[in-house]
Amino acid sequence: MTWSSIVPRRTFLSVLLGFALLGGCEAPKKDDVLVVGMDLSYPPFETIDEKGQPTGVSVEIAQGLAQSLQKTLKIENIPFTGLIPTLQRGGVDCVISSLTANEERRKTIEFSEPYLKIGLALLVRKDSPIKDVESLDQPGKMLVVRQGTTGEAWARKNLKQAQILAVEKENSAVMEIVQGKADAFIYDQMSIWKNWQNNQETTRAILAQIHEEYWAVGLRKGDEALKKEVDAFISKFRQDGGFEKLGDKYLKDQKEAFKAQGLPFYF
Repeated sequence: MTWSSIVPRRTFLSVLLGFALLGGCEAPKKDDVLVVGMDLSYPPFETIDEKGQPTGVSVEIAQGLAQSLQKTLKIENIPFTGLIPTLQRGGVDCVISSLTANEERRKTIEFSEPYLKIGLALLVRKDSPIKDVESLDQPGKMLVVRQGTTGEAWARKNLKQAQILAVEKENSAVMEIVQGKADAFIYDQMSIWKNWQNNQETTRAILAQIHEEYWAVGLRKGDEALKKEVDAFISKFRQDGGFEKLGDKYLKDQKEAFKAQGLPFYF
């Protein structure tokens, strides 16, 4: 899924599902609410629409989960680096925010079964001779990454000769490429495709997977009851074609482009 290490004052956004409580305007009891953490800055997965409401793939997944649990959904908007600490201290029940399930994160939180497979890819200048990640790992090359992402973690572990520049914002990383200040931006395939589409005159996307990753719902260690419910929901949602429908709704162009290039799609 993105990035300050200091969590600013949070914005609370509620999406009410199901029937209002009988007897007036009583607030739902705590046990009747599912609080989901998201960083609403990553369209089309988690973002805010023109009316100030949360929208996107992750939002609809959270809505479906809350509905399956017969609970009211509350989405808490938190910068990405604050999601796991907030989950650990009980500020949210789970995290649905394009969160990669990796071994480092498994040390501190639990994950559901994965619901999406994605890989890291590269954005380079349109006239760049770079063809793959191997040609980047040499002295004098500059790789830009987004702070706190698995792209940064992978680059620091595997690229020992290239210089790595970590920036907070995705658009800042893209501008490093557009302006020719960096040789490549490593990020997930989805974002690389989107940024190439927005900057076709100056950039080129290398979409072949560098490293395969899986997105899953983040859960607190020991919360086996919720994990079981989330896993059951993901399985049924997939069987019912829910993920395919979300792909068609939010990612139709990407789905067609990946098919044309013989690349596997995310869901």
